[in-house]
Amino acid sequence: MNKRKTRSEVQVLESYRIALTNVELQPEIASTMAEFGYTTEVIAEGKTLLSETQNAWNFNKQEDNETREAYAIFSEKDSALDGSYNLHRKKAKVVFRNDNVMLQKLALSGRTPKAYASKVATMKTFYSEIIADADIQAKLARLKFPKEEADAGMTAIMELEASRTAYLRETGESQEATQAKDAAFDKLDKWMQEFYAVAKIAMDDKPQLLEALGILVRN
Repeated sequence: MNKRKTRSEVQVLESYRIALTNVELQPEIASTMAEFGYTTEVIAEGKTLLSETQNAWNFNKQEDNETREAYAIFSEKDSALDGSYNLHRKKAKVVFRNDNVMLQKLALSGRTPKAYASKVATMKTFYSEIIADADIQAKLARLKFPKEEADAGMTAIMELEASRTAYLRETGESQEATQAKDAAFDKLDKWMQEFYAVAKIAMDDKPQLLEALGILVRN
């Protein structure tokens, strides 16, 4: 059975490390395993696979952390923009409540879309129309909604889009790192499964030595 089905990857890596360390440090184990083909050179192959897998695991963990950080930045900017836009939208709807043409022009009819792409497109229309029209700006100014806030809104949208791009990039890198880590584990798992199988045969009459390799033997 693949140990990773019931144990964490950290636990599996540690159990493999202990086995490959003790097989060399304990002379009786080393000589017995060497008789079955697990010489120092062959054990070195296992250690190389262990090192490669540990490095892949570390890199995957780093990429996962970067993805979480990127999402936190995106989420914060998204929430902040939603708050400011909702306030600006309320003010504009009051000012133009009797002007259906303007309500359509500023994308104020109906509810704000929940889907990201549609929501951002609606926000862009709203702020860009205000920025381009001095008459709209003058009417909004009486509710303390100056052009500078529309400019800030458009800037916030660009920052939001940049943060989402960064988040999606990190997500892709994290997924790629996960695949590389899983591939490394698959190689190491197969090598160690054969190692354990041979060890059980080689030390069938020496259960205490098997336990030094992390193989528990029932009494």
